[in-house]
Amino acid sequence: MEQIKPPHKYIILSYGCQGNISDSEQMAAKLLQAGYEQVYQLENADLIILNTCCVRESAEQKIYGKIGELKKLKQLNPDLIIGITGCLAQKDKENLFRKAPHIDFVTGTFVVHQILAHIQQVLETRERVLAVQELTDDFNHVIPVAADGQVSAWVPIMYGCNNFCTYCIVPYVRGRERSRAQNDIIRDIQVLVQKGVKEVTLLGQNVNSYGKDRQDDIDFADLLNSTDEIEGIERIRYMTSHPRDMNAEVIEAIRSGKKLCEHFHLPIQSGSDTILKEMNRGYTTDYYRRLIDEVRQKLPHASVTTDIIVGFPGETAGLFEETLDFINEMRFDAAYTFVYSPRSGTPAAQMPNQVPLAERKERLQQLMNLQNQISLAINETFTGKNLEVLVEGPSKNDAAYWTGRTRTNKIVIWKKGDQEEPGQLLNVKIDKAQTWLLKGQLCI
Repeated sequence: MEQIKPPHKYIILSYGCQGNISDSEQMAAKLLQAGYEQVYQLENADLIILNTCCVRESAEQKIYGKIGELKKLKQLNPDLIIGITGCLAQKDKENLFRKAPHIDFVTGTFVVHQILAHIQQVLETRERVLAVQELTDDFNHVIPVAADGQVSAWVPIMYGCNNFCTYCIVPYVRGRERSRAQNDIIRDIQVLVQKGVKEVTLLGQNVNSYGKDRQDDIDFADLLNSTDEIEGIERIRYMTSHPRDMNAEVIEAIRSGKKLCEHFHLPIQSGSDTILKEMNRGYTTDYYRRLIDEVRQKLPHASVTTDIIVGFPGETAGLFEETLDFINEMRFDAAYTFVYSPRSGTPAAQMPNQVPLAERKERLQQLMNLQNQISLAINETFTGKNLEVLVEGPSKNDAAYWTGRTRTNKIVIWKKGDQEEPGQLLNVKIDKAQTWLLKGQLCI
C-alpha cells in the first residue's frame, strides 16, 4: 500500500479566545519537539491545523469558508494533511467530514495533548480520524510555552465552565470546570521565568472558581498569593473573571501583592436586571455596583474593564437604556462590546422576542459611542504623568515606535530610544491620550 508522505512543515490557524490561542501554542510546542518546522504560508505546509471557535455564528461561517478554501490545496497536494481542532470540532464532530470530505482528522477540546498520535494514526491507516471524546480526567498535559525573547506567556490554570449562561456554548464544548494543581502551575511559571518571560497571564474560563473542584482546599486567592512569591516574574495577570465569584480575598490579594496587576476585567454583559436574569448570570446590577465600589475603595488606581452584549432576546429599547445608564454610571476604562449572536444548542437561541439584526447593530453603535467617550476621558487623566510600562517591542504599525503596557493594562506607544529591550520596565511620560491607547516620550 502506498504510504502518505510524513509531514514536516506545519501551520496552525487559530480562531477565537485566549484559551484557543493557548491550545494552539500547546500543539505547536509538541510539533516542534517532534521535529516539525513552522511555516507561515498555507501553500508551503504539508500539515494544516485549524483550531476553531464556535462561540458566534459568524466565526463558524468564517471557519467553514476557510475549510472550503483548503480543498484546492488538497487537490494540488494529495499528501497534505488537514486537521480541525477546537470548539467547532467538539460541536460538529463527524458532520465536519460530511461537509468537507477532504479533512483528515477532527479532534476535540479534551485531547489537545494527543495531536501527534492523531497525525500518526492518519499516516498509518490512511483513514480519517475522529477523536472527539467526552470529558475525562486526562487533561493536565501543559507545556510551558515561550519562544526566545518572548515577554509574556499564557499559563492555563483550569479548563471548562459550570455557569451555563443561556447565550453561551462554552460549557457544552469545553466541559465542566477542572482545576490544575497549584504546584504544577507554579512549576510552569518557574520554567517560563528561566526562558526569560517577565509576565504571565493565568488563564481560565472563570478563574475565580479555581479550586472548587479539587480537594486540596486552595482557592484562587491562595493561588494568586503563591504566584506572587515566585522570583523572577515581574507581572501576573489573569483572565477571565465571573463577577459572581469575585470576592474580597481576591481583591485583597491584588491590593497587597507586589506583582499582581491592578486590572479587573469583570464582564457585566448587561446593565438590565431583567436581561441578566434571562442570561442566567447569577447576579444583579446592585451586586455588581457594590463589587466595583469595593475594588475602587481598596485600589483607587486600578482599571476596570468589562464585556457587554447588546440585543439579547427580549431586550426592549427601555431595557437597553438601562444598560446605557449603567455604563455611564460605572465609568469603565474600556468595554468589549458585542452584538448578540444566536448559537444553536443554547437556550437563548430558542427564546421569543429575538431583536432584529439592524436594531442590534444600531444599539451597538450607541453603546460604543458612549464607551469611547468615557474611555477617552479616563485616558486623558494620564496626560503629563509618568507611567511604568513593560516593554513589549516594536509597534506592528511602525517599527520606529515601540509599545508596552502599564500594570493596569493600558497600551502605551512611544518613539524608540537607545535603551529599550523587550521585557524591561521603563517610565514613559504621557503627552497624548486616545480611546484605546496612550502616547508619550521615554523618560531618560
